[in-house]
Amino acid sequence: MTEVIIVGGGPVGLYLAGLLLQAGVEVRVLEQRLRRERHSRAIGIHPPALAALDKVGVAGALVRAGVPIRSGTALSRGRTVGSMSFATVSDRFPFVLSLPQFATESILEQRVQELDASALVRGARVSEVMHDGGLVTAAIAAPVEGGAGSRVTARLLIAADGARSPVRSLLNIPVITKTYPDHYIMGDFAAGGDHGQQAVLYLETGGIVESFPLPGGLRRWVVRTERPDPGMDAAGLSRLVHQRTGVRPDPETNTMLSSFSPRSSLACRLVAGRAVLVGDAAHEISPIGGQGMNLGWLDAAELAPIICAALAGRPVGSALRAYASRRGKAARRARWQAGANMALGRPLAPPLLGLRNAALGTVAGLPPANRLVARRFTMQ
Repeated sequence: MTEVIIVGGGPVGLYLAGLLLQAGVEVRVLEQRLRRERHSRAIGIHPPALAALDKVGVAGALVRAGVPIRSGTALSRGRTVGSMSFATVSDRFPFVLSLPQFATESILEQRVQELDASALVRGARVSEVMHDGGLVTAAIAAPVEGGAGSRVTARLLIAADGARSPVRSLLNIPVITKTYPDHYIMGDFAAGGDHGQQAVLYLETGGIVESFPLPGGLRRWVVRTERPDPGMDAAGLSRLVHQRTGVRPDPETNTMLSSFSPRSSLACRLVAGRAVLVGDAAHEISPIGGQGMNLGWLDAAELAPIICAALAGRPVGSALRAYASRRGKAARRARWQAGANMALGRPLAPPLLGLRNAALGTVAGLPPANRLVARRFTMQ
């Protein structure tokens, strides 16, 4: 018996566990993976999420481990279209922090271990969720075929188990999914060129190329393609980047390569009995713009005090309904922003590309508009 079960030991589940453990709540985090995935896509941590992460005392460690991106620039055909500064988006964190997800998870896991060394249970795949009056039980599948499984009972269960959430399926919560006509290939290479710690968007006729600094002297390149190409190797991605931008990343320095096709999914409800969905289990947002992981942290920051109130015996029905409404609205706003970001990067014929670039340059040249766009981009 424990007070709260969190299914999923990714960045959102670990953060929520940290919040609850600090508040004196007994927590078990059930994570199916035996180890963290090193080749993850999420790298951007926005200012509101950093402020939330500071509540569990990890913001400083994250900033020390990552690369603060304080500005971005858009280029097209070798010319600057416009620039954006993040200096005004936050007093404490005037930047977007670039840090691979596995490093973020490592720092969060260390904090959870400091609070309760037994809180995280790896190799625990939840196969059934059962409600019994004021309790909820998670059945954990046997680790080997023919072996015996186990059960964990708690007063509340939080599903933070990702976009294809098995717990969401077990709770029979449907999702509404939206697909996009966009496909991307990305890879990490040794950094080169003149852009240092800037983010760079190359707005070209063949489609956008994005470039972001990473810790360890690396740089991530993301290229939009017309169709999925999971077979592309590092040399092929390097050639594609060079064709559109004139920059040729060294294939020999490649440390990660991945292809993906964005989609967005919104759960039709976030609460089922004594279970609540958070993060990607509640709303998967296209990774373009880096909002999904950040949105999940903000879910958890808002949910934690409601959980504490429920455990204290206070009525939380109206608070949960308000939570679901606000987080649903935030997810829809993030989905719109991700869609706008993708539309910006689609191929255009040269005349239309010139018109779009001129419009973007005009907006970038107006300080109030530039500040507004910077705030929206950083989830303010």
